[in-house]
Amino acid sequence: MRRLARRALLALLTCLLLLAARPASAQVAIYRWVDQEGDIHYSQGVDSVPPRLRAGAVIIGFDRPPEPRAPSAPSPQTGTGQVRFTPGQPIMVTARINDAGSARLMLDTGAARTLVNPSVLNALGVSYANALRTSLKGVTGEAEVETVRLDSIEVGGARYGPLLVISHDTGFGPQKGDGLLGRDYLDNFTITIDNAAGLVTLTPK
Repeated sequence: MRRLARRALLALLTCLLLLAARPASAQVAIYRWVDQEGDIHYSQGVDSVPPRLRAGAVIIGFDRPPEPRAPSAPSPQTGTGQVRFTPGQPIMVTARINDAGSARLMLDTGAARTLVNPSVLNALGVSYANALRTSLKGVTGEAEVETVRLDSIEVGGARYGPLLVISHDTGFGPQKGDGLLGRDYLDNFTITIDNAAGLVTLTPK
């Protein structure tokens, strides 16, 4: 009996040590997924994605628990960008192009290339003199598009360039912005998504 009691006590102490070693609040993955009507959704944890659509869901970041902050928190380091967003909604960013003006783009880690509406590029005076024609393949088919060189794109203070982007109208409509901010820009940064605070931080790699 004493041996059994000792084993039970050791097991209890082991459990307590393991619990103490665990973080107070684990990170939760943020998923991007597309429904059957083609609408883009963002949600926490794979369980929040409809079972039939989980195979196509993509992790875009992690929800971190809010941390205590000093009353006067220091500003982000030079080159680091921060963007506010509404949890549960597509992450829209204001991208400053060539220091000439801005475009409203949807942050999309599932897009390999950045797409900007031609009307926006024309309004900002982007040159098509050396534009290259290429094919863009998507779920709706294939389209002939042009790629143009941008000197820089800056989002919330995170700046990168030069960059070749695709001049193309996504057809999303004005509510979904002027295009997509893809991995050709995003892969130059470490992206942290704080869903609790509604804050995206882009830190240069």
